[in-house]
Amino acid sequence: MLVHEIRKEFTLANLSILKTGKAKVIRFSNLEAICEALDCQPGDILEYVPNRNYIKEE
Repeated sequence: MLVHEIRKEFTLANLSILKTGKAKVIRFSNLEAICEALDCQPGDILEYVPNRNYIKEE
């Protein structure tokens, strides 16, 4: 899949949300399409950031 084919899969609004880091969730099918187009692994484009506001129940 080429980058211009990603545009067929995603709206510009969704791409903008992903690009700015404001996405809270992403479907595995979308992640798969992005990784296929960019020839990368999920870990190459994702970063884990702990939610400091989350209170873990004991």
